[in-house]
Amino acid sequence: MPLKVYNSLTRKKEEFTSITPGHVGMYVCGPTVSGESHLGHARPYVTFDILYRYLQHLGYKVRYVRNITDAGHFEEEGREAEDKISKKAVVEKLEPMELVQKYTNLYHWAMHKLGNLDPSIEPTATGHIVEQIVMIEKIIADGYAYVANGSVYFDVEKYNKFFSAKGLPYGMLSGRNLEEMLETTRELENQDEKRNKADFALWKNAPPEHIMRWQSPWGEGFPGWHIECSAMATKYLGEQFDIHGGGMDLQFPHHECEIAQSTVCNHVTPVRYWMHNNMITINGRKMGKSYNNVIKLTELFSGEHPLLAQPFHPMTIRFFILQTHYRSTLDFGNEALQGSEKGLKRLWEAYEQLGKLSSSNEVAADKELDEKVLKLLNEFDEFMNDDLNTAKVLANMFELVPVVNGIKDKHIAADAISSSTLKQLQQKMKLYVEDIFSLKMEKAGGDKLEGIIQLLINIRKEARTKKDFATSDKIRNELAALGVQLKDEKDGNISYTID
Repeated sequence: MPLKVYNSLTRKKEEFTSITPGHVGMYVCGPTVSGESHLGHARPYVTFDILYRYLQHLGYKVRYVRNITDAGHFEEEGREAEDKISKKAVVEKLEPMELVQKYTNLYHWAMHKLGNLDPSIEPTATGHIVEQIVMIEKIIADGYAYVANGSVYFDVEKYNKFFSAKGLPYGMLSGRNLEEMLETTRELENQDEKRNKADFALWKNAPPEHIMRWQSPWGEGFPGWHIECSAMATKYLGEQFDIHGGGMDLQFPHHECEIAQSTVCNHVTPVRYWMHNNMITINGRKMGKSYNNVIKLTELFSGEHPLLAQPFHPMTIRFFILQTHYRSTLDFGNEALQGSEKGLKRLWEAYEQLGKLSSSNEVAADKELDEKVLKLLNEFDEFMNDDLNTAKVLANMFELVPVVNGIKDKHIAADAISSSTLKQLQQKMKLYVEDIFSLKMEKAGGDKLEGIIQLLINIRKEARTKKDFATSDKIRNELAALGVQLKDEKDGNISYTID
């Protein structure tokens, strides 16, 4: 069964075929690093990490691009020209890029805790100002953007008149009609600069108080939110690429604007398959500052939030996300998370026992059970090929748990399933549990152990700085004797593995 994914653009499941055989280009909208990553960031990045891993499992060479928005990130809807990063930098008394680095580091830490792989390329908006300016100049030259008081706006109505006839209307991804958009668009600042309400900014003239600003052909200013993704996706994935992912909340206006500006600039619609994960709620409510229910990932892992009954391990969060199909809404609540915590523990304990089982019986004593196990295993691939249905794969795993536990506890005979079936069970579970789903369990005190090791690493660093190599070597050797292998990286950092 070939891989099928739900394409938000066509609103149906489609068989996935990459533009270049054997290769996949995938772009996912990354975070705005004006503050700590929160619960809303967990779902999309876990979802597209699973897709990244699964595509690699299928044999594709994947270039996964996930950006960092560090250029202020002003928005059209209600907060035009608001610079989140500059504003937060003033509050925290930091340079804007110092703030960016602080929250980028925290974001990376949280992503690793959640078991996510790093993307192939992680470009920043501020590192690609030139590319954005060049793209804007092309759009102006083609007549689909105009300059007003040092700002540049995309002419949505002109785009729509020409490209609707080609089957590429503005609103085709979100299903919105331009006339309806014009009627419902609120009056915002600087609307008098625009020819039409629906026009969006490609470049904004920077007012005197705006900290982050760059020189451009139109004066000092800063790029619009939407143009950064178009510029970086084009640079690293080409004028047309395979998959663009993100949360459903980005369909409009962000992804809609990406389609329009990239289509004008590159003369081709940019993406073959648009994939969006659904939204999360917390105790049945949308997450938002007005509800006082924005939970930072550090708070989630530590339990230090009034809505949390306890800390939740990052693997519990990952497991919880995978228990629901990515296109379904997901409600985070204490009871549901506690249930996931127990479920993951039960699954992992059975998985560990599975590795200890052995059988020399080539023919199953219980043919019906043997066939059941093989059917459940074969469905792993079927479910994943059906638009990444991780929930159904996990359901099958839990049907296999009693079989494993039964053999371990001798309620089921050791030779009930054949040796070849047992081998397939062990291999398939390892592939999915560890490699594709990236689930793992840390023993009690794991975080404390990590802290102790890190403390010893820091002491060793200080010893080496002071040329106290005897102490440095002693720490390395003593840790090695305990099964902790240190590795000095080229960048000066020290990584470790535990045997």
